[in-house]
Order: sequence, then C-alpha cells, then structure tokens
Amino acid sequence: MSPFTLENPVFRIYVIAAALAILKMIGHAFLTVHRMIKADAGLLNPEDLRRTPLNRNPDPTQLAPNDYVERARRMHRNEGENTPLFLAAGLLFVAASPPVMLAAVLMYGYVAARCAHAWAYITERDHEVRATFFTLGALLTVAMTVYALGVALSR
Repeated sequence: MSPFTLENPVFRIYVIAAALAILKMIGHAFLTVHRMIKADAGLLNPEDLRRTPLNRNPDPTQLAPNDYVERARRMHRNEGENTPLFLAAGLLFVAASPPVMLAAVLMYGYVAARCAHAWAYITERDHEVRATFFTLGALLTVAMTVYALGVALSR
C-alpha cells in the first residue's frame, strides 16, 4: 500500500493537519487585508494610492507603516516561514510510516502550537510566550524530519 493514500491513517492525519495549517496561513492574509481596510492604512505600493472605489480618498500617509496592519502582516510572514517546512516535513514523515499515535501527536500538536502562537501574537503577549509556541511548533517539525531521516538511513 502506498503511504500517500487516504486509506493510510497517517496520511489522513497529515491531510487534515496540512489543510488546517494552509487555511490558517490564508486566514492571516485575509486578516491583513481586513485590518488595512479598517485602518485605511498600511498600504505598500505607490499604485495603491490611486483613487478607486475602495480608496475614495487616497492619501500619502496610507503608505506609512501602521502597527495594527503590520502586526497582521508579520503574522502572515511568520506563517510563510513555518508552514511550508511543516508541509514538507509532514510528507517525509508519512513516507517513513510512523505509528498512527505518534503522527497524530506531532502533526496535530504542530497545528495547535501554531494556533497558540497566533493567539499570542494577535493578543500582544510577551515575546517569551510567542517564542514558546513558535519553539514547540518548530521542535515538532524537527521531530518529524529527524524521524524520517532515521528511517531512511536505517534502510
């Protein structure tokens, strides 16, 4: 049996965790846009100052950094740095045929850690709180990668 089929419970866990991670990452993009519209600020490009139906009163100050918008943008960038690594590590992990329980703990744990990281970021918790959740997610990704590497080297 191929490990990359939904009949494989480990791959099914990966599909669920990966889909949640991807949706979460896309959600950060929508959060950034929502905050840009709400603040009428945080635009990035000179052409964003053209008068349009969504920007009826363009103003050069709209290009200035706006912390409300930048916080969401930083969250999205952070997801862009972490989610692709999880997606790749997860596929390597599935290929190594780990026990189902281990897969569930590591993959769902990653999603939970990243949700906690987002909560810490959006609620402006201290850096140590945010860093704790980042580290947990990163260590879970490392664990999946090392497991897959160990299996590959032992064959």
